[in-house]
Amino acid sequence: MESTAPAKSPQWLRSEIERLKKEKNALIMAHYYTRDEIQEIADFIGDSLALARQAARTDADVIVMCGVHFMGETAKILCPDKKVLIPDTAAGCSLANSCDPVEFEKFVKEHPGHTVISYVNTSAAVKAHTDIVVTSGNARKIVEKLPADEKIIFGPDHNLGEYINSVTGRQMLLWNGACHVHDRFSLDRIAGMKREHPQAKILVHPECRRPLQLIADKVGSTAALLDFAQHDDAPEYIVVTESGILFEMRRKCPGKTFLAAPAEDAECQCNQCDYMKMNTLEKVYETLRDGEPEIHVDPEVAEKAVRPIKRMLEMSE
Repeated sequence: MESTAPAKSPQWLRSEIERLKKEKNALIMAHYYTRDEIQEIADFIGDSLALARQAARTDADVIVMCGVHFMGETAKILCPDKKVLIPDTAAGCSLANSCDPVEFEKFVKEHPGHTVISYVNTSAAVKAHTDIVVTSGNARKIVEKLPADEKIIFGPDHNLGEYINSVTGRQMLLWNGACHVHDRFSLDRIAGMKREHPQAKILVHPECRRPLQLIADKVGSTAALLDFAQHDDAPEYIVVTESGILFEMRRKCPGKTFLAAPAEDAECQCNQCDYMKMNTLEKVYETLRDGEPEIHVDPEVAEKAVRPIKRMLEMSE
């Protein structure tokens, strides 16, 4: 007998997602780097800091985190009484993967007397060995709130740490990790794009390498780059971060042109995060329908990890 189930068209999926969301009092959260169709159906879109803040204050019973695994962990740590779902548990993070918790703990112990600052792009286990968590949007602000002579370990993103050192005059001890997307942008190819678009301003995420930061008109988090574009008067922008942010930039600034910066390899779409793109409409629907995959964090790890996250939220006010 032929199935009479409706075809899973995008329209049908969006309708079912909306129905299930209301039925289960669920909140769909999405990072700027997810697919356009995910951002379209999300109740809240933001960078890591905004997602953490929203998770901490939502009254939803269920959070569907459309992003990567560490974002789901952060939401669960902040909301232990809520069900936190992630559409694909394989959606990891190359930057988080570059910081093994056992090795990081060893590194911290080898350098006693340091305040440990970890980027939010880390596992819960790494956060448990941390004094303060930061995002690209608040790292400078938080570092500048600490005494000038305070010894600091910063990890795992070496490029972000180098940028914070350069703008604060600090000499933080840096873990050598990187995001595979931001670390692959090509200075030569971006310079070539600038020659073709001389009026374009260059927007660079601080996870990019130092030479790219030095040619930027603006260095900042995804939220900061979006805000800059909204209040600036240039007609064009070369955007040197994961290309998913262009959806929101074009939506917020309809009269402007946004160009995705090229990576070193012209044959691949290395300016996209494959992990973020694992979030699809069908997976969001199935997650809401089935109530899984669910994020779980060991209670002992969560108890330690929540302290540096809450300290970040307090210090970034």
